[in-house]
Order: sequence, then structure tokens, then C-alpha cells
Amino acid sequence: MAAETENLRDALTGIRHVIAIASGKGGVGKSTVSVNLALALSEAGHAVGLLDADIYGPNVPQMMGVSGSLEKDPSGSIQPIVKHGIRLVSVGFVAGPSDAVIYRGPLVGKMVKSFLGNVSWGELDYLVVDLPPGTGDASLTLAQSVELTGAVIVTTPQQVALSDVRKAITMFQRLRVPVLGIVENMSYFLNAATGERTHIFGRGGGAALSDELGLPFLGEIPLSPAVCAGGDAGEPIFLEPGNAVETAAFKHVRAAVEAEIENQPAPLPGPVRT
Repeated sequence: MAAETENLRDALTGIRHVIAIASGKGGVGKSTVSVNLALALSEAGHAVGLLDADIYGPNVPQMMGVSGSLEKDPSGSIQPIVKHGIRLVSVGFVAGPSDAVIYRGPLVGKMVKSFLGNVSWGELDYLVVDLPPGTGDASLTLAQSVELTGAVIVTTPQQVALSDVRKAITMFQRLRVPVLGIVENMSYFLNAATGERTHIFGRGGGAALSDELGLPFLGEIPLSPAVCAGGDAGEPIFLEPGNAVETAAFKHVRAAVEAEIENQPAPLPGPVRT
């Protein structure tokens, strides 16, 4: 196990920062945040990779508007698919769009490790990892196999989401992974005609949780039909002209994440192995 972990670290030596995008709750928009944060980091001049680690429900290929199969070079290394300047890897490039990935837990962990260690990521400033909901095999494997720069936690404002998000935060803290902060998605609906904000799912839950736990609040993303339509059509909102509010929101999150990484104290003595 120690040798395998060491090999993984050697394979990722060209990557400066690995950021997990996580939540204890499904349906809060982790993939939306992952895709648009990756694009925002790229727009700022960084070399970026995006690993879709949601083995059972990979959404990144559709949201990035790309299909295809992962190829290997002569050495046997997997080559990422590149779209919008982002290097992409997902089980969605392995399984068909309607195929179910029917894996027990150990196989999920094995696939995550393969996507980390057997991929020619090259030199990257950031590898963004879109994790599945909960605190299961994919999240645990990532946290215990890689020296994560930190985790970005995604929530929506309502209490039913926040209660699950607390569990995800606890998991990363117990595994000695820095929590960079909380992003609140679907924070409000903005009436484009009047500028009025309607807080459909409650108000201020993410900021309140950040205060309660002493974590940075990285920003809020509006509930926008354009965000949903862009994800469905493979046209990420960050790249679409005329969506200034949404683009500004992701730029704010990007700047906040960069600032938290810049201001990080000494690395925690981890990760914890089990």
C-alpha cells in the first residue's frame, strides 16, 4: 500500500495543486462548480486538468460538450481529452452514455487511483477533482492517496443540504485535508428585468455555516436557467457571453480559492491512512 501511494505521488509530481470539489449532499451542483471553476482558473492563465471522479454518475463529459474514448500512448499511459484548454478524464469516456458502472467499493477506489496515476496529466497548476456525493470510496481514496491542496465544499442554502455538508467537512478534517471554504450554489434567483433577488431555497445558509465552523465563505452562485441550459447543452456558462452575473460569481470563487491557497499555513501532517 505504501509503495502504491508513493507511485501515485511520483506520477503527480508535475501538478502543483489538487483541489477536491465535494459535498455530503447530491444535487447541489458540484459538477457545475467543478467545470466552471476549472474554466475560470484556465481563463486566469493556469494550466488546468479536470478529473471526474463520480464513477457512478459522470456528468463532466456532457457539461463540457465532449465525447470520445480515452486513448493510451505507446507507454500505456492514458491521454486526457482536451476541451476548452482543460485536460479531461472521466469514466464517461470509458462507459457508454447509457451504460451503468456496476462496481463494488474496492473497484471504485481502484479506478480513481488509475485515473490519478495512469494518466499523462503533464504539467498542471491545478487538477480539479469532481467528487461524488457523500463520504464513500471515491472521496476516501482521493484523500488518502494524494496530498490534496484542499477541498472546496459545495452546498445549497437549505438546512437539509447543510446537515449533509457538515459530514463531508468532518470527513476531510479527520483525514487532515485542509478545507479551503464553502461555496453556496443556487443561492438566489435574479430577476434580470428588475434586479430583484428571490431566495428560493432559503437565505444565507452557506455563509452561516462558514461562520459556525470558522471556514472561509468562498462565494455564492445564483440559480440561473442559463447555468442549467449550458450544462445540459455542453456549453458551460462561464464561456457564454451575456451572462455577466454568473461569470462574475465564478470569477469571485476562483479568486477566493486562489487567495486561500496562497494564505495556507504549513501543510497538515497527513493524509491519514486506514
